[in-house]
Amino acid sequence: MAVSQAHIPALLAEVPARHDPRSRALQFAGRWIAYGELHAAAQRAASLAWHAWGVRPGDRVAWLGANHPGQLALLFGLARIGAVLLPLNFRLAFAEWQRLIADCGPRHLVHDGDWAQAGRDLAAQCGLAAHPVEALAEGAAAELSSQADAHAGAAVPLQADVHSRAAVPLQADADAAVLLVHTSGTTGGPKAAVHTQANLLANMRIAAAVQELGPADTVLTVLPMFHVGGLCIQTLPALYAGARVVLQPRFHPGETLAAIERERPTLTLLVPAAMKALVEHPAWGATDLSSLRAVWAGSSLLPAALVQAFHARGLPVCNVYGATETGPFSIALPPAQAMGHVGSCGWPAPEVEARLGPAIGDTAELLLRGPNVVRRYWPDLAACDAAGWFATGDLAQQDADGSWRIVGRARELIITGGENVHPAEVEEALAQHPSVAECAAFALPDARWGEVVAVAVVGAGVDEATLVAHLQQRIARFKVPRRWFFVEQLPKTALGKVQRSLLAQRFA
Repeated sequence: MAVSQAHIPALLAEVPARHDPRSRALQFAGRWIAYGELHAAAQRAASLAWHAWGVRPGDRVAWLGANHPGQLALLFGLARIGAVLLPLNFRLAFAEWQRLIADCGPRHLVHDGDWAQAGRDLAAQCGLAAHPVEALAEGAAAELSSQADAHAGAAVPLQADVHSRAAVPLQADADAAVLLVHTSGTTGGPKAAVHTQANLLANMRIAAAVQELGPADTVLTVLPMFHVGGLCIQTLPALYAGARVVLQPRFHPGETLAAIERERPTLTLLVPAAMKALVEHPAWGATDLSSLRAVWAGSSLLPAALVQAFHARGLPVCNVYGATETGPFSIALPPAQAMGHVGSCGWPAPEVEARLGPAIGDTAELLLRGPNVVRRYWPDLAACDAAGWFATGDLAQQDADGSWRIVGRARELIITGGENVHPAEVEEALAQHPSVAECAAFALPDARWGEVVAVAVVGAGVDEATLVAHLQQRIARFKVPRRWFFVEQLPKTALGKVQRSLLAQRFA
C-alpha cells in the first residue's frame, strides 16, 4: 500500500505518532515496541536532551553503538528540538572518531552497552558528556534529578522540569538539519552530508511508495543504521508507513536466516557481502524464504552470480541506487522488472530526476536531483550545483526502456563491502610511516566485497606486516589494504599525477 502524500507529517518528530499507538513498530531482543511506546520514548529523549543536557536547535548529539531502538528514539527526539544526530561508524578507528567529532562539534555522546568503554574514552578525549542509551528511558528521571542538583541556583531552575517531565514543544521546521552522515564522497576525505527534516521525510515518502510499504509489512533490518542504507532505505520508510521493523543489532548470516524463518518478514535490505554470506551459509538451502516478496540490495553494481542465487529461490533482487547525499533512495529496480533486468539499477524514483553530465569518453557521469538530495556538507559546503544537481561520481548509461545502469566510476572512490574509502585516506595514513617514500591506493575487483583496497608502495626496508600494524592504529579495518604491491616507482602523468587506473590494470 503506497503512502498518500496527504498524510505526510510536518516534521520528523511526528512520524511515530501518526499510527495506531497499539500497533507494533519495532522488535528488538525478542520484545515488541508499539508505536505509542516509540513515540513516548522519543518524547522522553527530547525532554532529557532539552532540560538536562541543554541541547538546543542546531546542536549535535553523537551516537556510538550497534543498531538499537534508542538510536531511533534519539533521532525522533532531537527532531522535536531541532537538533541533529551524528551517528558514528563503529568500524572506524579511534583517531577517525576524534576527527569526525572535531569536524561536527557535538557536546554529547550516547552509546550502547557494547560500546560503553569506547564511548566514555572518546567523550573524555574530546571533552563531551557521555550517556548510556538506558538514560533515554529508565535513567531519564534520575539523570534529570542529578542535573537539577548540579545546576542548583541557576537562573532558570530545572527542578520544575524534573517533576513535570513536560514534553518539549516543537522547536524545528522542515529545513532544519536533523542528521549528519559522514561519507568519503567522491572527491576527497570524509565530509558530513547535512540531511534536513524535509530531506528525510521526502526520502521516506519516496522509498515507501516504490517498495509499496504499508501496515501489513514486516521489514528485517540487519544493515548498520549509522549508514543511510540501513537507516533510510527501509527502516525509516517502514516506520513512516506504519509497518513493523525487526531490528537486529548487526548482521550475522545464521541469525538473519533464522529471523527470516521465525519472524516472516516481507522485505529486507542487503549489500553484496551480506548476500554472499547468506548464500554460502549451511542453512541457506533449508531456510523458508517464502514470506519475502523481494530482497532489496543497496549497491551500484551487484554480482550476477549472487543475484541469480536469490532468483533461483524465486526471490527477486531489487536494486536501489543512491549515495549518502541522495537520500539514498534515488533509482530503483522494482520486483516486477528485477528478474529481467539483472545488472540494472532501474528507473528514477518518483520526484527524483536523473541525467548525464558532460561526456567522459563514450559515457558520462550520472547527475541526480530531488527533494531527498542534500544541499550542503557540514558546515556550509555546497553539495550540488546552483540548479540542485548532485554529481554522483559514477559513470552511467541509460537503456532504451529508460532504465539506468552503472558502468564505472568517474573518480577514484573505492567501495568495499558497502563502505566508501577514498584513496587519500589510506595514503595519508600510510605516508606517516618513515619507510614509505610514496604510495598509491586503488581498487581491485573482489568476488566477496565487490572491490578491495589495494596499494602500491615505494620504499626501502619495509614489509606488509609492519605497514598493516601501522595502519590499524590510524584507520578502520575495512580501509586497510588487502592487497599490497611493492614497486620501484609509481606511474605518473607528465604533470606528476599518479595514474591509479594504470596500477589497477597492472595488478588486476
